[in-house]
Amino acid sequence: MSRIGRKAILLPQGAAVTVKDEKIVVRGAKGELDTPLMPGIRVDVERDKVTVNRDNDEKQTCAWHGMTRALIANMVTGVTEGFQKTMEIVGVGWRAQLQGKKLLLNLGYSHPVEYEPPEGIEIVVENPIKFIVKGIDKRIVGETCAVIRGYRPPEPYHGKGIRYSDERVARKAGKTGAK
Repeated sequence: MSRIGRKAILLPQGAAVTVKDEKIVVRGAKGELDTPLMPGIRVDVERDKVTVNRDNDEKQTCAWHGMTRALIANMVTGVTEGFQKTMEIVGVGWRAQLQGKKLLLNLGYSHPVEYEPPEGIEIVVENPIKFIVKGIDKRIVGETCAVIRGYRPPEPYHGKGIRYSDERVARKAGKTGAK
């Protein structure tokens, strides 16, 4: 059996998991999330514990076993604590600012880049070169950060670009001069 799938999910105070209409719904203080229930997978909800089991040992069912457990665990964490990623901008004169809900990025282009975050995502600008992306859905937080990072990915020669705060950019030496 899957090592991840076998682990029980402990529900913190205020979180509730229900299974209805082939859908797993998780409710908590920060909101509500749901995901479809895959065929061959059973979710058993007790008072403060959720276990995920499978009906057979087919390859696809085994893959869904661990994935379903991980999705439920991430949803429980999201509705109770939430997820956040910190991003940094490296570059002379490059900066970020909020204009209402839109994120305005000056990244060395001839025009500022505007980014409208999806529903359920909050962006907080700490200072002009550092901002935080917050939300309850781990996947959407990650996708939002990836889209923003895609406007100017970090480049290896000067190190300029948008990066995650814990990301390390491998630097390369430039061309050597002509002899």
